[in-house]
Amino acid sequence: MPQLVTRISDDLATAVDDLVTRGEVPSRSEAVRIALDALVDSRRRTRVGRAILEGYERIPETDEELSWAHEAGRRMIAEEPW
Repeated sequence: MPQLVTRISDDLATAVDDLVTRGEVPSRSEAVRIALDALVDSRRRTRVGRAILEGYERIPETDEELSWAHEAGRRMIAEEPW
């Protein structure tokens, strides 16, 4: 497994140590893994969202498609037991 080495501020190290002390994460390493996973996932979701938006801008929905979608939404809501 690759290893990353980095320097962080004293304040950030203290904050991470506090998370470990409170049992919110098991270790500094796990805190870094969680944060990096969240960063990578966030950036991936942003890219996917932009791609979806660009697709709709290139090929917008037609009035017929929008009308169908609105009607389907109204029917689904009407079927709810509330």
